[in-house]
Amino acid sequence: MVSSSLPTCLTGLASWLKENLLLTLTFSGVLIGVLLGMFLRLYELDQETIDLVAYPGELFMRLLKLMILPLVIASLITGAASLNAKMNGMIALRTIVYFITTSLLAACVGLVLVILVHPGNPETKLSLGSGTTEEKKVSILDNFLDLGRNTFPDNLFQAAFLTAGTKYEKEDGKGELIKKVGTRNGTNTLGIIFFCLTFGTVLGSMGKKAAPVVDFFKVIDEVIMKMVTTIMWVSPVGIGSVICAKILEVGELSSVMSQLALFIATVCSGLFIYQFTFLQAIYFVFVRKNPYKFWWNLFQSWMTAFATASTAAALPITFRCMEKARVDPRISKFVLPIGATVNMDGTALFVTVASIFIAQMNDIPLNAGSYATVVLTSTAASIASASVPSAALVLMLIVLSAIDAPYQDVSLLWAIDWFVDRCRTTNNMLGDAYGAAVIEALSRKELELMDQEDRKSVV
Repeated sequence: MVSSSLPTCLTGLASWLKENLLLTLTFSGVLIGVLLGMFLRLYELDQETIDLVAYPGELFMRLLKLMILPLVIASLITGAASLNAKMNGMIALRTIVYFITTSLLAACVGLVLVILVHPGNPETKLSLGSGTTEEKKVSILDNFLDLGRNTFPDNLFQAAFLTAGTKYEKEDGKGELIKKVGTRNGTNTLGIIFFCLTFGTVLGSMGKKAAPVVDFFKVIDEVIMKMVTTIMWVSPVGIGSVICAKILEVGELSSVMSQLALFIATVCSGLFIYQFTFLQAIYFVFVRKNPYKFWWNLFQSWMTAFATASTAAALPITFRCMEKARVDPRISKFVLPIGATVNMDGTALFVTVASIFIAQMNDIPLNAGSYATVVLTSTAASIASASVPSAALVLMLIVLSAIDAPYQDVSLLWAIDWFVDRCRTTNNMLGDAYGAAVIEALSRKELELMDQEDRKSVV
């Protein structure tokens, strides 16, 4: 009996490994990267050697980033063209409402944990010393105005490599800061998203006349996805290299981790409680399916988001995972690019915890009004800072100025930000994917009606 069941068990294991070979290899890459990084730290490698260790990961990141722009353009145009204008508007509204609500919920989870755990105390400040962050004039109003400027770019080709932004500069010989609206390096994803959604919607409304153009973008979308599938087989080596190099680059890892252990534990607890309870509950309530099975289908993308610390870099792989999870591509192509740019629920949670931690460390008393200010400002600023590089820094400066806490202490957290950033990126990525599944469930009736109309038109 036992001897006959053993081959069956081995056959089952072999078939599972065959189906999940890439996932198993990627997970092995993560583990090897962590263990190898810890081991190589003993040899105190020079910077040139660390750069060589990081080189495969750098090439992997460049390949992923190379795919982002053509993938966003092709997927958004085909997604928007496959839906009518009314449906596009309805999905856009549901997407924005979902992202705002979940960011607010994440910030509230962070608030409850940071109050209960109370990771910050004046003794921590004494052991860490004073912060060195320079004064930087920031305004949540400027962020919202920049959000509008980036959403409606004046030059589509310029938007591929420049974003609009407000900055304050000192005039020569004067200490006064002058406000200037200019540009900075970086893809204006928001502007490209707006153009592609509008272009796709108008294209879809033109019927058979526009069919060749829609088919052209569908073919591009399929080609890019096949290229992404090939790149995914490089991910075990790339992800292992990125994680190993990052562990080697961090100076005095153990001392920094021990000094801020309670803060790290609070942030990571909040992120994982939100991921594994709140997101799962939202999915179950709206989709009525097993949420953990859905999470398992996204595990490849989860590991990529953790390794790269970028929702946008993980976007090509997230698309593949959503296909595996059988989410309607019309919805995922619409929601995921918007979410990768706008949705930062993990960041909202981190900023809430970090801002109150700094206030606790400086023995600044906070009341219910102050807590409400932190949560609302973190949520609003996380959405407004969609196009801002190093968004967490900007967000924290905005929130700390709102509660009169010292902005200089932001620099004390940068020593552990490499790790916490990866954890909150997994939250942001999962928020996008779960959002697509929830919006598909909410839009199911409309999608079925559209399918019926399409069948009638074919007949």
